[in-house]
Amino acid sequence: MMHMKKGNEDIYQKRINRQYLTLVFTLVFVVTTLIAGSLYFRFYRAGITGKAEGNEYEQYYVMITDNYKSDFWQSVYRSALEFAKENNIYVDLLGENLSGDYSCEELMRIAIASRVDGIIVYASEAVSMTNLIDEAVRSGIPVVTLYGDSTHSDRISFVGVGGYSVGKLYGKQIVRIIKENRRQELLESETIGDRTKIQIAALANSDTLDAGQNIIISSMQDTIRQENATDSEFEVSIVTVDNTNTFSVEESIRDIFMQKDVPDVIVCLNEQSTVCAYQAVVDYNMVGDVNVLGYYDSEEIIKAIDRGVIFATISIDTDQLGTYSIQALMDYYEYGNTSEYYTADITLIDKDNVYEFKKQEEQDE
Repeated sequence: MMHMKKGNEDIYQKRINRQYLTLVFTLVFVVTTLIAGSLYFRFYRAGITGKAEGNEYEQYYVMITDNYKSDFWQSVYRSALEFAKENNIYVDLLGENLSGDYSCEELMRIAIASRVDGIIVYASEAVSMTNLIDEAVRSGIPVVTLYGDSTHSDRISFVGVGGYSVGKLYGKQIVRIIKENRRQELLESETIGDRTKIQIAALANSDTLDAGQNIIISSMQDTIRQENATDSEFEVSIVTVDNTNTFSVEESIRDIFMQKDVPDVIVCLNEQSTVCAYQAVVDYNMVGDVNVLGYYDSEEIIKAIDRGVIFATISIDTDQLGTYSIQALMDYYEYGNTSEYYTADITLIDKDNVYEFKKQEEQDE
């Protein structure tokens, strides 16, 4: 019996040792990856700040986003880079020059270790992000939060859009849909009691603690009520979208269309959800039955509005987002402080003005 007990202890000890070794190897891999990324970026930065494209650059900033490949972030970055170069500054979209996929937190660690002159980051209210921003500031690196904020951190400024204004625009579009529903049901129903509720699904990311999303949804609901729409005419639900990757976003949105009762209105709070939502509407043959309220004005989204697949979208002035981010850091270095908030303009695009918008875009090109 003693030998059996001793044998069990040996097996248990070996299992613990294996788990310990696995943990150690994992930690070593993560640390090595971050150190390698930091060293690579130090050499890369040295080349940039020394001489690039025949120009001398006095400072080196980095921009960190959750998806550098998206049209939205590429547009913001182009504006930031152009404005930065005009002021002898170079800004990198961190992640483009690194192999592998890194989270915003991992990219923050690389930027801090690389001792850049400024960080522009798509942040969240997560404690881990707040701690990293504070660490950067303690290291002498000013941080500007972009589009997503970290209100309890030591960031010097937040550059974004007004969530209240976005919610108001969404709310007014939903009121249009409710009024159209009223007209149709007055023709088909004998009493007001026969009216059906407009079901509204607001898509929210699962991995962010974003107060801005709550402001948008709250403002949207308030606007609907202010336009004399009663609670019996609409119902808003928040649907969590797994935004780990493109595939998970698609799956989350397709799950909505697999339900017995598909929402009448789907409100999207970012570009990726907008594209996935309208593709699902087409795939499930629900054009005209489901109204998609989108976000951003990529060529794909504008075409969908023109075809009547997307009801409306909100255009964000990405030029202002990029320019304001650089301006905030420049002001900090020049004056020792900067404006706490910069707000970019937004515009609603729907079937009534999509042609004028496309025409203006062609002229700008």
